[in-house]
Amino acid sequence: MELLAGLLAVLRRQPRDRERARVMEERALEVYDIIRNIRDPEKPNTLEDLEVVSETCVSVQELDDECFLVIIRFTPTVPHCSLATLIGLCLRIKLQRCLSFKHKVRSVSL
Repeated sequence: MELLAGLLAVLRRQPRDRERARVMEERALEVYDIIRNIRDPEKPNTLEDLEVVSETCVSVQELDDECFLVIIRFTPTVPHCSLATLIGLCLRIKLQRCLSFKHKVRSVSL
């Protein structure tokens, strides 16, 4: 009986989990669409053009019903880039100004 109750609970949870995963993916794409056009501080190209950011470098996690954690892993054009901190700040400010949902940002230079 307990096994059956456990299986039913898992089956009920699956549609919610799939919906939650879909929402996180949509939010990650929304974040990427915002940050991909940020210009590099040293070059006339965008962060997307220079492959500093990509779709796979953005993830979103649910903190609670109304707040999300946005994680951006970016790769500076050179490993010893002195402007990595500025790029991280640009990402944070752009999202603060443009995102439609309540969030916290964590940017990580790889």
